[in-house]
Amino acid sequence: MLLRGGNEDVVRRVELEGGWQLLRTSAGHEEGVTRLASAMAKCAGPRLPLVMKALVCTQSSVYEIQRVTSTAFLAELLNSNVVNDLMLLESLLDNLAARQKDTSASVRRLVLRGLANIASSSPEKVQAHGPQLLTAMIGGLDDRDDPHSLVALEAMVGLARLLELVKRQDLRSVLLHVAIRIRPFFDSEKTELRSASIRLFGHLNQVCHGGCEDVFLEQVVAGLVPLLLHLQDPQAPVTNACRFALRLCGPNLQHEELAAVFQKHLQEGRGLHFGEFLNATCKLLMYHFPELLGRLAATSLFYFKSSWEDVRAAAPMLMGFLVLHAEPEHQPQVDLEQITAVAPRPPALQLLLKDPAPLVRAKAAETLGRLVKFA
Repeated sequence: MLLRGGNEDVVRRVELEGGWQLLRTSAGHEEGVTRLASAMAKCAGPRLPLVMKALVCTQSSVYEIQRVTSTAFLAELLNSNVVNDLMLLESLLDNLAARQKDTSASVRRLVLRGLANIASSSPEKVQAHGPQLLTAMIGGLDDRDDPHSLVALEAMVGLARLLELVKRQDLRSVLLHVAIRIRPFFDSEKTELRSASIRLFGHLNQVCHGGCEDVFLEQVVAGLVPLLLHLQDPQAPVTNACRFALRLCGPNLQHEELAAVFQKHLQEGRGLHFGEFLNATCKLLMYHFPELLGRLAATSLFYFKSSWEDVRAAAPMLMGFLVLHAEPEHQPQVDLEQITAVAPRPPALQLLLKDPAPLVRAKAAETLGRLVKFA
């Protein structure tokens, strides 16, 4: 059909990008449709208004696959500046926004992708549509009907693209809600959810610089332990996201020394000596925030049962360094007897000494030796 219509360039482009092969499989169909839409936006712009008109009609189809297909195509069009040339932007946004409550999680996810694509095609238009876009993304974060959290994942990726483009006054009312809502994903079993949520947390901190640090300090403190420990995450995308987020959290801790340590040790592409970095960080945390010892130690205890060996090993290290650098008058915030004693029941560190992972046992023994001096 495309060849008979004189669209050889579209056919070739889709072929080069593997789109035809993807369209042959149910698993790859959605991505194949996306690549077809991208090719048409680049090579067959004048054809799009009629195609779009036909696809909009199928968005209310009783068949889910038709709604998914049409939404995937229309969402990708918003990734191209051709929507501005053809004056399709407003109608596309309206059509996609109307499908936010679709019964299909795939459709809801693709709607969010399309709305976020405005950041690529029309960044200058984001401010005008800021409240609508933010409301849609937050609705995706709060989606309760998607057991795999793929809608929430799309919302987090979309928010990361949009945050720096929306008006600051539009952001202020949603920053805390977003920060609190994404926190559980830091420890998700899915790498993509951990990585996206932590990276978005970094972007939230970035837009707070110079404006709302006091309001956001509590969120930074709440996220500090998981970000530090997930620097030892087994998945590189997560460790890279932690580096990114911690570098952007630094200024919001309102102490230049801490921000400098994060910048020095956590640059992308640089090797990290985790023990050295953790020691330096805990020393400064206990100097500037001694009242947080009990809270940070309690959060560290939670990770003694982490399913990831390296994170489990890092948790007692963090607790040990916190107590090591705490002044004697603040150490009662931590019940060292409960952590180190053998009776009446095995406490956290004693259990880690029996962990099946040698690294965890070694770090637990090292921390136990450090803590016993203060018990």
